[in-house]
Amino acid sequence: MEHDLFEIIRTTRSMRRLKPDPVPDGLIRQILEAGTCAANGGNMQTWRFLVVTDPGVKQTVGALYKKVWDEQAGPRYRAGAPAPGQSKEKFDRMIDAAQHLADHIHEAPVWIVPCGPAGARTRSSGSSVYPAVQNMLLAARALGLGATLTTVYLAYDRESDAAFGLPEGIGSYAILPIGWPVGRFGPVRRANLSDVVRGSTWDEAWSGLA
Repeated sequence: MEHDLFEIIRTTRSMRRLKPDPVPDGLIRQILEAGTCAANGGNMQTWRFLVVTDPGVKQTVGALYKKVWDEQAGPRYRAGAPAPGQSKEKFDRMIDAAQHLADHIHEAPVWIVPCGPAGARTRSSGSSVYPAVQNMLLAARALGLGATLTTVYLAYDRESDAAFGLPEGIGSYAILPIGWPVGRFGPVRRANLSDVVRGSTWDEAWSGLA
């Protein structure tokens, strides 16, 4: 079981190319149940989850998403450099996949939209939402479903939240488009631990890497 968990973690890629084929409600329910098992502040469970399948809602928010991508996010990413451990070729493929998502996000059969209290953004704003998001991404991978976490649309958060019909005081935090993947799962590529891990203080190396 431990091996299975770590294998899932190591192969949970962001799957941005998804088939429009329907996803059974039973699988989405399993993903949502995994989300609600996550740790959250004081066990208050202030999260709420939209399961968006309505084509009109997806079209409206998807258009806002594409506008932000085309005008802001896409040009910014293309002007950047590959992340540590990533080649230019793989970086370009990632950008192409992100462009595909922007063009087709409304076609993903299901969106899960985690929501929570709205208000001033702080360091702890998503502390009770994002553990649930990660649980859901891992659950989707375990079920053979593709998914990714995206927040691009939040440049138009008010317009998007209105399309979602959210009440006053509640805001959306992300979109998880979910569907059967076009590509294959495989190992994620990240920087070496030595590049991102420090010791007790910033200027101290951690002995566990020796």
